[in-house]
Amino acid sequence: MNTQQRAVSEDIGINAGRKTKMKLHPERKKEERAFWIFASPWIIGFILFTGGPMIASLWLSFTSYDVVSAPQFVGFDNFISLFQDALFFKSLSVTTYYVVLAVPFTIMLSLLLAVLLNQKIKGLLVFRTLFYAPSIVSGVSIAFLWSWLLNPDFGFVNNILHDWFGVEGLGWFTDAKLVIPSMVLMQITGIGGTMVIFLASLQSLPKDLYEAADIDGAGSFRKFFKITVPLISPVILFNTIMAIISSFQIFTQAYVITKGGPEWNSYFYVYYLFDTAFSQFRMGYASAQAWILFIIIFALTMLSLMVSRRYVYYEYTSRK
Repeated sequence: MNTQQRAVSEDIGINAGRKTKMKLHPERKKEERAFWIFASPWIIGFILFTGGPMIASLWLSFTSYDVVSAPQFVGFDNFISLFQDALFFKSLSVTTYYVVLAVPFTIMLSLLLAVLLNQKIKGLLVFRTLFYAPSIVSGVSIAFLWSWLLNPDFGFVNNILHDWFGVEGLGWFTDAKLVIPSMVLMQITGIGGTMVIFLASLQSLPKDLYEAADIDGAGSFRKFFKITVPLISPVILFNTIMAIISSFQIFTQAYVITKGGPEWNSYFYVYYLFDTAFSQFRMGYASAQAWILFIIIFALTMLSLMVSRRYVYYEYTSRK
C-alpha cells in the first residue's frame, strides 16, 4: 500500500469514527442528562447544607458576629485570639488525647471482630447483626446507656467489679483520670460500620494464597500478618482516616454525660466550639474554631496518605 492509499484509508477511518460518534451522541446526551437528574439531590443538598455553610463560615471567621447584629469585619483577630485562649489549647489537648486512644482501639477491635465474624460457624448472621446493630442507634441513646452502665453508685460494671473481683466502685465519668478512657470504652458500641468494611475486605481476599501458605506450613498468626494485613492495608488506611476524623468531632458523649467535666478533662474541641456558638453567640469566633479544626483534620489526612506510601500495598487492589 502506497502513501496515497494509506492516507485515503486513514481519512475513511476518521470519517467513519466521526459518524459513529454522531450516531452515539444522542445516547450519550441522554445518559448525561440522566446522570445529572439522579445526582441533583446530592448536589443540591451539598450546596445548601455543606458547601454553602462552609463558605459562609469562612467569611464569618473574619468577622465579629453575634446573630443579632450585622457581622463586623475584624480580619485575623479571631484567629489571633484563639492562639491566646487557654481553653482552646485545653480542649485541643483533651481531644488529641482521646484521638490517640480511640483510633487504635477502634481499628484493632473492629478488625478483630471482623476476623472472628469471617469464620464459618453456626448462627453467623445472628452474631453479625448483634455486633452491627448498636452502631445505628442514636448517639444520645448510647450515651445514656453507658452513663447507666458506668454509674459510680449503681452501675452494672461497678457491680460486676465489686461482686466478682472485690474492686470498689470506680468513678468512670467523675474521675479526671478515667473520663477519657471511659469515653474510649464507649466506642465498643460504635464500631459496627468499621467492622463491616473490614469484613467485606476479608471476604474478597484470594483463597489460593492461604492454601499456598498452608502447604508451606505457615501458622494462623503468620498468615494474618504476612497475607491478610498487607492485602487489606488500603482498607486499614481508609478506616484509620475515618476514625481520626470522627474522633476529632466527638461531642455527644461529653454533652450528654459530663458537660465537659470533671475539671475540664472532657471539654472536647467541638464541645468548646458548640459552647462558643450557641451559649455565647460568638459566631465569628466559633467559625474560626471550625476552620482550625478543618485544617488540623486535613493536615492529618494528608500526613496519613504520605506515610501510607511506605506501608500500604495496592498491587492486589489494582489487579481486581
